[in-house]
Amino acid sequence: MTGKTQAVLLALTLAMTATLAQARDRETSGKLLLTGGVTSLEGAGGGGLATWATITGYETVDEVGANAHATLVQLPDYQFRAGGVAVGFRDRVEISYTRQSFDTGDTGSKLGLGQGFTFNQDIVGVKVRVLGDAVYAQDSWVPQVALGVQWKKNDKDAVITAIGGKDDSGVDYYVAATKVLLNQSLVLDGTLRATKANQTGLLGFGGNKNDDYELQFEGSAGYLVSKRLLIGAEYRSKPDNLAGLKEDDWVDIFAAYAFSKNLSVTAAYADLGTIATFKDQRGLYLSIQAGF
Repeated sequence: MTGKTQAVLLALTLAMTATLAQARDRETSGKLLLTGGVTSLEGAGGGGLATWATITGYETVDEVGANAHATLVQLPDYQFRAGGVAVGFRDRVEISYTRQSFDTGDTGSKLGLGQGFTFNQDIVGVKVRVLGDAVYAQDSWVPQVALGVQWKKNDKDAVITAIGGKDDSGVDYYVAATKVLLNQSLVLDGTLRATKANQTGLLGFGGNKNDDYELQFEGSAGYLVSKRLLIGAEYRSKPDNLAGLKEDDWVDIFAAYAFSKNLSVTAAYADLGTIATFKDQRGLYLSIQAGF
């Protein structure tokens, strides 16, 4: 399937999801605007770089919610694209699927891979809320806690082997804690992820420097300027498994705006550091989410 075809299909998915959401004509919901998070790079509900304990969608404990998303990160030497869907069941269980594409563009020739060489990765995730309520337990400091797993499969096994990667597929495990402090207009999250992934798996899993699981930290802090606008920053630590291919931690400054419970947009300035020997990979992060 070509990139153009994928883009068209994703656009249709977003349009259909928004139409279905509006057709439900549901004005009440168990979650306030933006408190369910947006969609992370790997398709789970949360921030842009970090996964939160919140369950995607605006469903109550008696309902089902769903979202479709499209994400673009434009860097000086690369372009990252992602699109997928996620479903939340009774504000308890989330199942997600995302397709990531990492386009090397002109840089592909410099790396010896060829013009426009693109790494693709499929991610299937499951998240379960095990404790607390991020929004409604305002009389307690106990956060909402969720456990999650993400299975990832890359389509460039030969290249991954050539650069020192051990596998073209892998599994991440994480525990996330999220708290919304309504009186302070704050959204806070901390996540621990056990992973072997190189650049979230786009460059494979494990490597010639390290092939063991390592704990990495993801954190988000956001301020609710209004019920529709959330601004904040994120940090994500990364493993460094491949000799000669330094991997830096990621940071961003973001703004998320909810037009309604059916449509939101997130924009950020992201600093992804060094990727495949090319330094200073900083650029625009843009993501649109439609659902109910």
